[in-house]
Amino acid sequence: MIDTGDFWLLTILLGIGTFLIRFSFLGFLGGRELPEWLLLHLRYVGISVFPALVTPMLLWPAATGGETDWIRVAAGAIAFVAGMRISVIGAILSGMGAFYGLRAIESLL
Repeated sequence: MIDTGDFWLLTILLGIGTFLIRFSFLGFLGGRELPEWLLLHLRYVGISVFPALVTPMLLWPAATGGETDWIRVAAGAIAFVAGMRISVIGAILSGMGAFYGLRAIESLL
């Protein structure tokens, strides 16, 4: 394990680093009008992060030892369709409902 002093030094340095990354964008560009092409690309950042976080949990979940589980993939597909038709919140709720519903059906069989 890491030494307590090294842990706190690393934590402080990472905090300073993340502050500087945020400040470099917000502090220097906060009062300026951003170009239209940059605003267009920034609109897609949030929607691209969500699948990047979820995909490994669908295809190689730790709960199954890294084995692909058809219930997780099906729930992800249902959430994707709901996200395209409804909203992000609708995708989350429908994905959770599908996951737990399919788990309940599987346990009955």
